[in-house]
Amino acid sequence: MAKITEPSILPTAIPETVFPPIVAMARRPVVSAATCMPRATLYRNIKNGLFTRPVKIGSGARVAWPISEINAINAARIAGKTEAEIKALVADLEKARAQA
Repeated sequence: MAKITEPSILPTAIPETVFPPIVAMARRPVVSAATCMPRATLYRNIKNGLFTRPVKIGSGARVAWPISEINAINAARIAGKTEAEIKALVADLEKARAQA
């Protein structure tokens, strides 16, 4: 059996009209690990506008965050952005969700 890493058997690009891009999501423990924020700090940051709100992913209280948003906020923190700049980024990210 061929290995999946062999270029000859990897799938070719599929047009977005046939298969739209996948938005990867992460549950709270993964978000906490990726941001080094415990649960309480994560939710405090959400309340203060420093982190995006989670997205409901099913019935009940199941929520997750788009990985692209986690990466964008982490990159802003690494770049030394101010809290005001991060709040603006979070607002832009949540606005983009509504337009998707």
